[in-house]
Amino acid sequence: MSSTIKLPARGSAGVGRPALVAVLSLLAAGPGRAGLGADKLPAALSRSSPEAQGISSATILAFVDAADGIDQMHSFMLVRHGQVVAEGWWAPYAAGSRHTLFSLTKSFTSTAVGLAVAEGRMSVDDPVLPFFPDEAPADPSDKLKAMRVRDLLAMSTGHEKEASLQSEPKWAKAFLAHPVPHKPGTHFLYNTPASYMLSAIVQKATGSSLSDYLGTRLFEPLGIEKPVWQSNPEGVTIGGYGLHVRTEDIARFGQLYLQKGQWHGRQLIPASWVEAATARQTSNGSNPRSDWDQGYGYQFWRCRHGAYRGDGAFGQFCIVMPEQDAVVAITSGTKDMQAVMNLVWERLLPGMDVKPLRADGEGQRRLETRLAGLVVRPQPGEGSSSLAAKVVGKRYSFPPNDRKLESIALEPGAGGGDVTLVSRIAGAERRIACGRGFWRKASLAYGDMAEQPIAASGAWTAEDTYTARVWFYETPFRLTLALRFDANQVTLESEFNVAFGPTKEPPLVGSLGDSTQ
Repeated sequence: MSSTIKLPARGSAGVGRPALVAVLSLLAAGPGRAGLGADKLPAALSRSSPEAQGISSATILAFVDAADGIDQMHSFMLVRHGQVVAEGWWAPYAAGSRHTLFSLTKSFTSTAVGLAVAEGRMSVDDPVLPFFPDEAPADPSDKLKAMRVRDLLAMSTGHEKEASLQSEPKWAKAFLAHPVPHKPGTHFLYNTPASYMLSAIVQKATGSSLSDYLGTRLFEPLGIEKPVWQSNPEGVTIGGYGLHVRTEDIARFGQLYLQKGQWHGRQLIPASWVEAATARQTSNGSNPRSDWDQGYGYQFWRCRHGAYRGDGAFGQFCIVMPEQDAVVAITSGTKDMQAVMNLVWERLLPGMDVKPLRADGEGQRRLETRLAGLVVRPQPGEGSSSLAAKVVGKRYSFPPNDRKLESIALEPGAGGGDVTLVSRIAGAERRIACGRGFWRKASLAYGDMAEQPIAASGAWTAEDTYTARVWFYETPFRLTLALRFDANQVTLESEFNVAFGPTKEPPLVGSLGDSTQ
């Protein structure tokens, strides 16, 4: 079974920095063990040269070069004809690290519903209300009574806007109390609370949490080891987000769908469910150039070029291309998700031939060398400045603030140009060792965030400014901290690369205090 992490009762994962803090804190709790059965099916995907599967190494290399210009790709894996032909991780991201999926989680939730339907536990035509007799409104509207499981799946619940669940003690009750102005099945609204309700219904119908239910039915057969999936304060797996797995796990999931639910000769998911879940169930727009206007299935998006996908915020993708017999798995931390998909259509799709290509040993070696050397660019800048000697080793204190930052200082590191950023937050010391021109891995509890893996790099970006980049490399998030020194003061500016609200935090000004030495 998968490990679950419970959200705090009054946590907010809706918008802005609180959402980021919640996600990062929960990730740091770490996974439990997922026991694999003795009859585990072979799970690892086989490897092949690109040319043997009808795509040139040069085509993939051009994709990687273009992807390197997006801020920021974290990993990708290309599977063709069931064979991995290319895979790469931009360090500090790595093959063995899990990555938060955000709404790509929804496609796994859909799978659980399909399995429960196949087992006769429920039907997509079941009305929603009877599953929650204790949470139903006293006088439910006719439209709420008409809402079915398939409406949750297809994001056509009849809502005008999403219900707010995070601040409520009873999530299902809050969902059912939310106004339903439209007839269910007639109005598309991307609706993460609807995905939560699917998880709650699976738990009601099967007696198992969504994560446990998928343990022996999906995770173990696919070899998805130690998945982490968040649950809410009531112990219900959060179906709309909260799953954390590796890049290859995403690719295996996509390959399972490409194979109509079959895995090494065993039908894990009914082919009829794969067909229904990935078909156009709801119209959601008409822009032919947008991959968000091609229709929506059962927690899967339709794409251009006859493809479909699961996707999550900031560029987490499982793209299935039936016409090309291919799967592309991507993790990233970008504001422009369409740009990532455009790269797939413009760089990879045209190079997929129906027949094997002539072997290209030299091209394959160039590709493998490029993939092995992928790295997120460290913080650019200088190893020192004319002001460094005057401020390094000095402590700057801050007046009371909502971030509970009490003081900050720069200490010289072990290597030339390396610096350790030392802060005191809520009475506890936090140290970020920043590599000069490379990423130095460590773990960190920052602000309200629980301790988790990080990689940091720093440099002097101006004579009076030291800048540190900190990647929380099991997530899409990068924190940039800029310390600008002026006389006896320092101004701290903080910014995340992506967020569900404002990425920048208000600057804080500290004054010179006692030496740290």
